[in-house]
Amino acid sequence: MTISASTPTNSTGAEARDTTRAGNDTKGPGLAPDPYVRVWDLPVRLTHWSFAFLVPAMWWTAENSEWALHKRFGVTLLGFLIFRVLWGFLGTRTARFASFVKGPGAVLRYLRGRGSDTAVGHNPLGALSVIGLLSVMLIQVGAGLFAGDPYDGATGPLNSLVKVSTAAWLTEWHEWFYWVILGFVALHLSAIMFYAGVKQNDLLGPMVTGRKLVGTPVEGNEMTPWVRFAIAAGVAVGVAVWVALEAPGLS
Repeated sequence: MTISASTPTNSTGAEARDTTRAGNDTKGPGLAPDPYVRVWDLPVRLTHWSFAFLVPAMWWTAENSEWALHKRFGVTLLGFLIFRVLWGFLGTRTARFASFVKGPGAVLRYLRGRGSDTAVGHNPLGALSVIGLLSVMLIQVGAGLFAGDPYDGATGPLNSLVKVSTAAWLTEWHEWFYWVILGFVALHLSAIMFYAGVKQNDLLGPMVTGRKLVGTPVEGNEMTPWVRFAIAAGVAVGVAVWVALEAPGLS
């Protein structure tokens, strides 16, 4: 706490009250004496856990030929992916790609032990995981939108926009590419366990609560900009509904 020249240095009670208020102040970004700082905003956490539910749910629906539900889950996943990409530009500091996507040099420095795990947000390796997972899910969903055989079984909502031969090729791609997603998920889970067990860095808890325990004061995340959230969510829902309706105007 900074004491101005006009503040008596013996006002212990006032100092204690000011320190208590400062320690409990988590309403904005800045250096927070509270050992818990804000890390992930609510939209990021909801999107993350939606992915965790939808990916295995889509596998189960495909394995059990629940194609109507599979298509609904697929369009829902598309909406969340679109939102997360938009939120990577419009969201809070730790959600924005510009804050955590670094070049090869930063990744190499981190691998050599010159990086820090105390910063709020993704480290350089975590950034690669985020971009990788988003990319493979977008590829998988994109293939699924056009996949299927209109003469034998279920089809994606945009199947009518491509030739039968193209749809057949995308169907094969859609089936085997799921193993690529499982590989990324396995790598992601392994990293979480490694950081928890070896580096004593809890990555899972903050994705539930939004807050992280830190040893030294660090800059916490900002409050959620709800107007920008409404814009991103509106665009994502609009595109997902348009696709679910089989892209009127294109088909």
